Amino acid sequence: MVLTGSITLAHALIAAGLVDEYRLFVYPAVQGRGRRLFPDGYEVPRLRLLESRAFRSGITLQRYAPA
Repeated sequence: MVLTGSITLAHALIAAGLVDEYRLFVYPAVQGRGRRLFPDGYEVPRLRLLESRAFRSGITLQRYAPA
């Protein structure tokens, strides 16, 4: 399942232990606010890097799996 745009659903899936892979696209821009994937007070799962790829646009993709 690919999830875009619903941080509330993402938090629920993470809390239930239902995420088997995280694919994070990182854009070279600073937002400064917004809801975090792992908010303060939330236990951040141990992650293992599977892949890191850079695109000509400056965007990077990181793939992680729970350790």
